[in-house]
This record gives sequence, structure tokens and C-alpha cells, in this order.
Amino acid sequence: MADKPSLPRGTRDFGPAIMSKRLYIFDTIRAVFRQYGYMPLETPAMENLSVLTGKYGDEGDQLIFKILNSGNYLDDITEAQIAEGAKPLTKHIAEKALRYDLTVPFARFLAMNRNEVALPFKRYQMQPVWRADRPQKGRYREFYQCDADVAGTTSLICEAEIFGMIQQVFGQLAIKDYTIKFNHRGILAGLAELIGATGQEATMCVAIDKLDKIGKDGVSRELAENGFSTTAINLLFELLDKPLSVADFGQSLSSKGYTIPTQLQVGLADLAQVLDIAKSLGLDPKPLYFDLSLARGLSYYTGAIFEVKINGVQIGSVSGGGRYDNLTGLFGWPNVPGVGFSFGVDRLYDCLQELNLFPEAVLQSTQVLIANFDLERSQPAGLKILAALRAAGHRAEIYPEPAKLKKQLSYADAKHIPLVILLGEDELSSNQYTIKNMITGEQKQVPMADVLGEVERAVIG
Repeated sequence: MADKPSLPRGTRDFGPAIMSKRLYIFDTIRAVFRQYGYMPLETPAMENLSVLTGKYGDEGDQLIFKILNSGNYLDDITEAQIAEGAKPLTKHIAEKALRYDLTVPFARFLAMNRNEVALPFKRYQMQPVWRADRPQKGRYREFYQCDADVAGTTSLICEAEIFGMIQQVFGQLAIKDYTIKFNHRGILAGLAELIGATGQEATMCVAIDKLDKIGKDGVSRELAENGFSTTAINLLFELLDKPLSVADFGQSLSSKGYTIPTQLQVGLADLAQVLDIAKSLGLDPKPLYFDLSLARGLSYYTGAIFEVKINGVQIGSVSGGGRYDNLTGLFGWPNVPGVGFSFGVDRLYDCLQELNLFPEAVLQSTQVLIANFDLERSQPAGLKILAALRAAGHRAEIYPEPAKLKKQLSYADAKHIPLVILLGEDELSSNQYTIKNMITGEQKQVPMADVLGEVERAVIG
């Protein structure tokens, strides 16, 4: 007996109904990206492992899916190499890996095509990525990202426009209650200096990035295990526990007599400018929230960082990003500033589903079904109407073989087709075709010459 088919954990099939909703999200995001001047780009599903490792921090590196070398990958492996353990052995048996995100491949693309791209270069990319994570609600091993990045400019207009794209996409998806959290790596570096942990910013960020998951006590334990003193930890949480605006935070530090580190001053100034630009662009300030605990553990961010959470659903962030001015330097092209962000389509889908925000029309792959009752008269007449409907730009189909009306209406109902044109003997004899509205149940007799106009009115209405 054949094994029962199954899927790897953390992956999914997408049937027509789900794909229709996913395409609605993709199309919405793509249209906004293009409106802001971003151009499409795709990169291979696999990258050389050396391209990916060292870009996401130690924890991120552990989540990269490695691809075993083809052939007998153990041919040249010695017992001594095996004895070294799995991590050192990996480089000998796996030279490639599935991409972890879209940003590092984008940086690799830029470095390889530096003589062809004109800076600043704005690209969007909508492709799957893979992470060897533990599957759970809202977290998958294979999932899509929709990235938009700008390379070759330090202008903070880019950060403000990212806020604008997020707000515009959410507005078109009818998402109203959400929070765009933002912070700055310079501020985090300054916090590390303030608490007497200069040079330990990365360790501090990795820990506080888990604040929502393991809580204050868990973060405190992790910091203590990494050598942070009790005084430093207490001071850190004293600063983190007080939600303040960008301007108020700087004033609060000054009023308490702290000498504000240069990196922290730069970070606050950058964020103040981003907020000023956002105001000039007419963005809604209500979703924007300065969050000192936002760390984003990825090691390549160098400036502003941000993360987006849809409120009222038990799902993690649906978007995030930041500035990464040193990323292309890792591939031999230094001094190319960049900033970008990504939408997580899978989480966005789950949120829209939970909030019941998908429009009914999303499931309408076909607008009009032409019923087919016989081969002699109904089908030939239906084919003529079908050609006219498609020439007019309507999504239309004819039932492929003569069948009883109930069966054809069930087909239309299953495919969420809103209109059915009936071409029975009475209709063909009188040239008064019947248009049935599957949503309201109403039927209307329409002269043959008026069918196109009636369909047009019904579809637009």
C-alpha cells in the first residue's frame, strides 16, 4: 500500500479560494510599490551558503535551510571532520542553502550588477523564503515576503515613505487598528553605553528583542547570563519602561543629568526628521509609536528600524524593516547605503481572515457563466455571447457541456460567479435572454442586443 501523502511541517497547499485571497493581497501591495517608483526583481530560491551565513546573527544562521551537495556528499569526508560535529561539518557537505530573506540576496544582486544599476535603485520583490523554525500559528517554514528596498541614498525621505506605503496598503486592505513601532540602532547603541555595557549592544538587542516572548524576567536572566550587572539591567528597564515620544525621551535624559551619547543623539535626530517628513506627506500620526524596546535582532541594521503589528489578533508582526547602510560592503561594494522593509503575506492573510476583511468579490474568478442546455441551439448561441463578453473585457465562461440547470447553478455558486445567462428554448425563441443574479436570486429578461450593457451595469454596480 502506498504511503498516505503528506506535507512537510510548516508548509501548506493553497487551493483556489485561498489563492484568490492571497492574490488580492499581492496585487494590493504590488500596486502600492509601483506607485512609489519601485521596480520588480526576482532572485533564485537557493543561494550559496557563504552568501547567507553571518548576515542574520548566530540565531538566524541556525534557521537557514542547508541543501546537501548532489551526489555522494560524504565521499571526501574524513572521520576527523565528522568528529568535529554538525556545524563544522556543514560547510563540507552543503555549499548551497534556501534563501532566508530577500534583503541579503538583493545586496548580493547589487554587488554583482554594480555597473548596470543606476543609484538610487528602488526594487520590490515578492517571493517565498524558508526558515528552519518551529512551526506554530502565524509562523511557517515556507512563507512569502514582499520586500521594497532603496539602495544608494541616505535620505530619510525613504523611511517616511515606507511608513506611507504601510499606511496605504493597510488602508486598501481595510485594516484600521494597527501599530507601526519604530526605533533606531544608534539609540540602542547609546542605551548600551548609558548602562555601562559599551560594545555589548548586539547581546542586549538579541535579549530585549525577545521581551514579548519571554517577558522582563526572561530577558533579565539572559542579560545576566551574558555578563550584564544587576545595576545595568535595572537601569535598562528603567529606561525601557517609560513610553515617551522621540522629543520627550531626549529631554527626559537631559533633565536627569545623563550625558547623552553621540550615537543616541544621532538616532533621535534621525527619527525626529523622519516624523517631520511623514507629517509633510500627510501621513496619519496615530499608528506611529516610538518603542525603545524594539531591537530587531538581525545584525545588519544600522539606522532606523520598525515593525508593524495588527491589533486585536494573536499574530506576530506582519511587517518590519530598517536601514542597513553596510550590507553591500559584505559583498565587496562598500559605502552603498540602503533601507527597506517587508510584508509577511502569510501573516497578513491570517489577520485578514480572522478579522473577516476579505471582500466577497475576491473569490469571483469568473463574472459571468453562460448556461449550456443543448448542442444544437443553446451552445452555439452561448459561444457567440461568450466571445462578445470576453472582447468587452469581462471574465466569462460557458458551461462546457449540456447539463441540467441545477447542476450548472451549483457550479456557479461553488465558484462564486455572480451572474448566469440562461439560453433555454424560450429565451432563444424570443431573443429575450434571462440573466440570473446569484447573489440576490433575482432574474431579469433582457433583449439579446442589451445583454452586454446589462452585464456591464450588474458587474460595475
